[in-house]
Amino acid sequence: MTAPALFEPARLGPLTLRNRFIKAATFEGMTKGALVSDELIEFHRRHAAGGVAMTTVAYCAVAPEGRTERHQIWMRPEALPGLRRLTEAVHAEGAAVSAQIGHAGPVADGRSNGVPSLGPSASFSAQGLARIRQAGRNDIERITRAHAEAALIAVEAGFDAVEIHLGHNYFASSFLSPKVNRRTDEFGGALTNRAKVARNAACAVREAVGDRIAILAKLNMDDGVPGGFWLDESLQVAQWLQDDGSVDALELTAGSSLLNPMYLFRGEAPLTEFAQAMRNPAVRLGIRLVGKRFLRSYPYEEAYLLDSARQFRAALDLPLVLLGGVSRRETAERAMAEGFQFVAMARALLREPDLVNRMEQDPDVQSLCIHCNKCMPTIFSGTRCVIAAGSGPRSAS
Repeated sequence: MTAPALFEPARLGPLTLRNRFIKAATFEGMTKGALVSDELIEFHRRHAAGGVAMTTVAYCAVAPEGRTERHQIWMRPEALPGLRRLTEAVHAEGAAVSAQIGHAGPVADGRSNGVPSLGPSASFSAQGLARIRQAGRNDIERITRAHAEAALIAVEAGFDAVEIHLGHNYFASSFLSPKVNRRTDEFGGALTNRAKVARNAACAVREAVGDRIAILAKLNMDDGVPGGFWLDESLQVAQWLQDDGSVDALELTAGSSLLNPMYLFRGEAPLTEFAQAMRNPAVRLGIRLVGKRFLRSYPYEEAYLLDSARQFRAALDLPLVLLGGVSRRETAERAMAEGFQFVAMARALLREPDLVNRMEQDPDVQSLCIHCNKCMPTIFSGTRCVIAAGSGPRSAS
C-alpha cells in the first residue's frame, strides 16, 4: 500500500486539512486575565502561515479550578470575542485551529486559582504547595458537563476541532492511573471504573457537538512512573474510545506532569531556568535542592514514542497522530508509511514556525531545534525558543 502524501489534503472527521502536520499543544503563556491576547493570536497566526494544517490552542480549561495557573483561558462567554479573533486570524492563513480542552485536576495550581485542586484521591501538591481535594460525584458530573459546554463554546468561536486532554495525569488521566487513583467506589479499582471519567467526557463532547467539528483526544500511552497507567491498559481504553464513537482521532502521548514530566519531552532538564522562572520562593528553592528527582533527563532521539505507538496502530482502526521527536520530513514520511494519519510537532516549530513550508520546498531541510528544552520554562513569560532571535513575545503573562 502506498503511504499517504505528506502535503496533500487529508480528512480528519468532518474536516479536510491541507496536509498531515499538526502544531501540537504547548501552553503559550500569553493569556493574562485568562483571556486571549494579541500575542496569542500572533503566535498561532505565525504557525498557520508557516505551513501546518492545524494549530492547537493550549490550554483551554473547562472550569476555573481546572487551570494549571490562574492566567490560563477557561472556556466562558467572556473569552468568546478573543477566541473568535484568534480563529479568524488562523483561517486567514489557510489553516484549521483546534482548542485543547480539559481539566488539570491534581496538576492545577490551587494557590494560584484560589480554590483547591481536584483529584481522584486526596493528596498534597508539591508544585502548588497546597492540598488536592478528592473529587466527589457532583464534581465529576459537573466537570463532565463542562467538557460539553466548552466544546460548544469552541464551535461558537469558530474552532474546527477540539482536543480533549486525557493525558499527563490531568483530571481524566489521573483517574486512569492506578498509582494516583486510590478510590474504592465506582470510579476506582478496575480499569472499567477508572476509565469512566475519560469516556464520559468524550461522549459528552460528541453528544454536544455531533460532527460539526472534529474531536481528537490526547491519550497517555503510559505515565512513565512505576505503578502508573501502562500500555496494556491504555490500549484497552483506546479501544473503548474507538467503540464509543466519541473521537475522530487519537494523539498518543506519555508522561505525567504530576510525577514525571520529562518522560514526554526527552533531552536535558533545564533545572536552572525552571528555578529562575518560579515566582514562589519556596518552589524555586525546592527545584534547586531536589529538582533532579522530579525533572529527570532522558536521551532524545527522533520519533521516540514510535515504538509504543506502533502497538496502537496495530490494534486500532482510528486515525492516529504521532507525537514525540518529529522534526524531520523523513520522520513524518516514515510515520505515514507505518499507517499514522498525522504527525504533531511542537519544539521544532517554536524554533522555526515556517519549518513545514520549508520541508515542502526542500526535502533535505534539517530542523534547527537542538532539544535543549529551555523553551519549557518560558511558559511563564510567553512560550518561545530562547535561541532563535525574534521567535516570540516576551511579555509576562
